[in-house]
Amino acid sequence: MPCCEGRPVVRSPEQLHLHRTMLELGWMSAIYEFSASVATVQSVPEPILITTNGTILTGFGYWRSALFDGVRGINCIMYPLSEEKALRFILTHHQSRRGWNDFVRIRLALSLEPHFQQKAFDNMSAGGRYKGSANLPEAQRLEVRQEISRAAGVGTRNVSIVKTILQVAHPRLIEALQNGTLSINRASQLSRLPKIQQMEEFIRYSEQRATNKVIRRFIPQPKEPKASLDVVALLDALQRQVARQPGSVVVREGRHKRTVILIGQDLFAGPRLQKEPKQDEIPPSA
Repeated sequence: MPCCEGRPVVRSPEQLHLHRTMLELGWMSAIYEFSASVATVQSVPEPILITTNGTILTGFGYWRSALFDGVRGINCIMYPLSEEKALRFILTHHQSRRGWNDFVRIRLALSLEPHFQQKAFDNMSAGGRYKGSANLPEAQRLEVRQEISRAAGVGTRNVSIVKTILQVAHPRLIEALQNGTLSINRASQLSRLPKIQQMEEFIRYSEQRATNKVIRRFIPQPKEPKASLDVVALLDALQRQVARQPGSVVVREGRHKRTVILIGQDLFAGPRLQKEPKQDEIPPSA
């Protein structure tokens, strides 16, 4: 909770708004809470927390549903917080909430960097160590990074990684980081490539991820190895398929310890999985 005492007020949804930083970034992290909160909108909701200028601190999902439903008034508790303190409270409150992943919080916390830098300059000036340089010494830069990591609730290493990603990554990678379909570590690896190649590798990674999900869902690990189809007949059928339609069989490297073959429905149509007899196996005609 904010350190100062709040005052109960009633505000219309139109009088409330997201934090300026969230608007400047061009995406609304609060949308991830919306779907989870819709089911409870009909019950009596808790008052949402706001600042004196109408910046929303908590209850983004309820606020958005109130906008859509035409609710006239929302019970709020108002606190006199500055922009900087409001953002720090939002980050702290939403560290464990759905949709507020590490990347989302770090990107929001990075907007506090000028504030922490100015604070470091002021501390150096007060100690008589600041000679007017435009750059902070390494120790103070590390302290700024630590302040950002504390605000976001992450390690300092991830703060540095995200700063680099934001400078060099393809926009699609940024989007995937925001919605949680790409990890910071994987995005860091991809962002070292040229942007065109980033997309190629990201598409390949996404396809592999989707394939692995299907495998985990429909092919449980057996207690004893079993073969649902005759492997030799299957490989023969795949060879014949390639001969008939070059490029129709795609082989991709996976990270599983077992070899798993996913077969299209077209291969099951007709007797293609039946092993064709060799020439010396063909019985003589009557």
